[in-house]
Amino acid sequence: MRPAAVAALLAATLGFLAACSSDAAPEPPAPPPPPCEGATFEGASFTHCTAVPGRHVIHTVLGPRGGAPYRSLSQLAVERAGNGHEVAFAVNGGMFDAAGYPIGYYVEEGDRRHALNTNEGWGNFHLLPNGVFYGDTAGHWQVRTAEDFKAAVTDRPDFGTQSGPMLVIAGKLHPKIDASADEAGKSLKVRNGVGVDTKGRAHFVISDEPVSFGKLARYFRDGLKCPNALFLDGSVSSLWDPEHGRVDGGPPLGPLIVVEKSAKAKK
Repeated sequence: MRPAAVAALLAATLGFLAACSSDAAPEPPAPPPPPCEGATFEGASFTHCTAVPGRHVIHTVLGPRGGAPYRSLSQLAVERAGNGHEVAFAVNGGMFDAAGYPIGYYVEEGDRRHALNTNEGWGNFHLLPNGVFYGDTAGHWQVRTAEDFKAAVTDRPDFGTQSGPMLVIAGKLHPKIDASADEAGKSLKVRNGVGVDTKGRAHFVISDEPVSFGKLARYFRDGLKCPNALFLDGSVSSLWDPEHGRVDGGPPLGPLIVVEKSAKAKK
């Protein structure tokens, strides 16, 4: 065989082997997006964090077992350092008293610490209807009004926290959040809330600037397509976002919602 023919045969063989090698080693899948990202809605800036079933596990946390409430996300971050459960993000998780204890329904690791509160009163919590964010470690999460929760939920969830008011109820804004009056009103604060969309994903939103109840509610309904969403708090609204090095400070907190990365998702 002539040298030129040998060279051509060798080149073709090497090309075939390279193609087989490429087929045998496909590129690894792209990593999922970070759980928390910036967003803009109606000209206002928000931080939007998403918990995805199968990728994340949600817990409510008050304080170390047998101890007093943490009262801050920085305390939580110090406590959780190196415990083997990687935190995706954490937020303040509902209304509380002067000592940091919940004033409404609260379940942590299947242990009910406070019963459902259906009392009338003053303040955001009693701007009825209020509601409950709850679920299990398998990734089934929901937001319901307190009345609906009382009537429909018979089994105790793995976690649950009551707050108020509801922002979105069955695709409609809370009846007392009047859009026109709300935007012209004087109540503009840094606010946060949680909603669950039709795919079962839990959306946590905190405003990066003072906003009205109406704008936050419309973001959940129109921007994130959540048929039900719950207000978590205003003024004390806080976020721990480890991936971006953010740990908000501020006034003392009460119950916390911690979203962990699932061990299965990290394999």
